[in-house]
Amino acid sequence: MTSRIRPRRGRSAALAAVLAAVLLVGSAPVAQAEEIPLALGHRLVEHYLGAPATARPLPGTGPAQHPHLAPNGRSGMHADGAGSGTHPYPAPLGRSPEVTSEQIAPLGGECATATFDAGGRLLTVCGTFNGFLLKLLDPRSLDTLAEYKLPQRSSTVEALTRLDFEKIFKDTSGGAYFYLDDRDRVVLADSRQHVLRIAHGRKADGSWEFTVEDDWDLSPLVPHDCVSWTNLFPSGVCDPVTSVMPDWDGRIWWVTRLGRVGTVDPATGALRAIRLDGEEIQNSFSVAEDGVSIVTDHALYAFRADGDGTPRVVWREEYDRGTGTKPGSVNQGSGTTPDLFGSRDAYVAITDNADDRMNVLVYRRGATVPAGERLLCKVPVFGSGASTTDNSLISWGDSLVVENNYGYENPSSLGFGRSVVGGATRIDVRPDGSGCDVVWESDVRSPSTVPKLSTANGLLYFYEKRPHAFGIDAWYLTAVDFRTGARVYSRFTGTGLGYDNNWAPITLGPDGTAYIGVFNGIVAVRDTA
Repeated sequence: MTSRIRPRRGRSAALAAVLAAVLLVGSAPVAQAEEIPLALGHRLVEHYLGAPATARPLPGTGPAQHPHLAPNGRSGMHADGAGSGTHPYPAPLGRSPEVTSEQIAPLGGECATATFDAGGRLLTVCGTFNGFLLKLLDPRSLDTLAEYKLPQRSSTVEALTRLDFEKIFKDTSGGAYFYLDDRDRVVLADSRQHVLRIAHGRKADGSWEFTVEDDWDLSPLVPHDCVSWTNLFPSGVCDPVTSVMPDWDGRIWWVTRLGRVGTVDPATGALRAIRLDGEEIQNSFSVAEDGVSIVTDHALYAFRADGDGTPRVVWREEYDRGTGTKPGSVNQGSGTTPDLFGSRDAYVAITDNADDRMNVLVYRRGATVPAGERLLCKVPVFGSGASTTDNSLISWGDSLVVENNYGYENPSSLGFGRSVVGGATRIDVRPDGSGCDVVWESDVRSPSTVPKLSTANGLLYFYEKRPHAFGIDAWYLTAVDFRTGARVYSRFTGTGLGYDNNWAPITLGPDGTAYIGVFNGIVAVRDTA
């Protein structure tokens, strides 16, 4: 018989008091935005560095528009179905930029994926200790227009009861990845292993509300004996759903942490799934007309769906997963969502987890590529022993940009003026497809953000923290020239833990604003001149 150690009454009472206080966090009613407080030192740092840019639009066109997603640039964390990380909007040029913010919660409250409806309103999911919140925000004031409470994740209960908060920071499930469909509906998988399709609209009194239109229960195919307040010591398996995306035919694909890949037929509710035994999926995935691209902690896959919706492997390529998890990675494997890219739309790119130096890997993605010829190039990036990323690449044309996250673990990693070694690199596939070359290297220090590119002005956007001798933790939105890798300007956003972005993306909005998810909520930067 297995014995279970239960806490003594005194410890239980103390824990209950702490939990009661924590669970109040994030439960404030819908209201006007409240700014995230600045920590000490904000008057002692530069608030603007560099000079305003001139918009220089990039030639070329972006990925094909997915028929079941909102228009490119406003449909998900990586901006489109191909995972390009590019937005067609004219983002801040550094002309007297102003900074505003909304504090979602005093502890936690980070807003990860951000999307925009046809009216330019901001749809985002923000994490609190009391559960995730789907929010509709005014894009200028950041006032909350509507809110829908999602279930609490099991990792939050584990973190609070076992005082291991790393479980939260390593958890990518529960709605952090979602997409906006072609009818401006949010589609996400919650912590109950349900896929929800949620619409928003105005009520008779003019206020806004969310409405669940569809609810598909995946639990018949996904183990769901998860930690909860009523099940603190589960004996079975819990397999959280990491991400969802539609394919070109409208099926909703989903992946789980423990390697399940499945589909939902929205018309019939039919569920299909397979299991990639012994493999883990912690990232989102990408979709093009030729199929679905998924990376696990062992290999890169191309999938298609059979006639009944069952996922079928088209090809599989293993990569160097190294010998352990690096500081700056969620698990022992690639940290990237695949990028489907190329002037002929012929490539897919990821990074590996090689021990000394991480490599950017570019593959030919056609279904009939001869054996041994799928890998086009393998490019080592960043310094020896200090090279990893847990964020998607940026892709435009035949170009890729990768940032270095080595050294970042969670919001406690960079206190007291510390930073990461940093770095960003642009790599281009040669026009004749014979290989790849490094175009430039930058020393920008972007610890953990999902960076973005504005194709309307030719600037890359990173969320930067530089080391400070006096221990001030100052954060900046930094623009880098896509063509040259040169820094253009940096705008101070805030000081302290609340402004650490903790793996959230930068999102460029239709009105020219750059939004950054941060530990206590969301920050907006926009030009005023």
